[in-house]
Amino acid sequence: MADDRDLWERICRGDGGAFDVLYRTHGPKMEMFLRRLLGSSQAAEDVMQETFAAIWQHPNGFAAERGTLRAYLFGAARKRAADWWRKRGAAGEPVQDEPAKCETETASLVNDAVSRLSEGERALIWLREVEGYSYDELAQILEIPIGTVASRLFAAREELRRIWQATPREKKGDT
Repeated sequence: MADDRDLWERICRGDGGAFDVLYRTHGPKMEMFLRRLLGSSQAAEDVMQETFAAIWQHPNGFAAERGTLRAYLFGAARKRAADWWRKRGAAGEPVQDEPAKCETETASLVNDAVSRLSEGERALIWLREVEGYSYDELAQILEIPIGTVASRLFAAREELRRIWQATPREKKGDT
């Protein structure tokens, strides 16, 4: 966290090199997270750019004693993604990229099942299972108690299991 604090202090002083380190270190994973959350590469790139631009223009809110810089950044990105969804409105159809170029049918089915989760469930599953965030970090990112993280993660996994079990056996390759 000392590195986080030092990097953040340099960014607050307007150090473009420090901001570049921040962007190169966290940008690619943030974009993958947002792509999964928003269902669109273009939307993910836009939201990521907005997140980093806002941080550069007004570097405030991060406190090293409350958690990691990574958790703070992903929390800021998650909030911008939620704003993006709100602006789209409930009536809008989900934005999807061209069909994913999956190497296997199973990967395609897993992607389909995950895409059927709610935005919050997708975010939680992605951050925990793909990015490897701890429950403590998830609590910081989502700004909820750790017990709520555990219960929501359990519910998200159960929903994913339900969706997967509802997928016809022929599609899954089971015989």
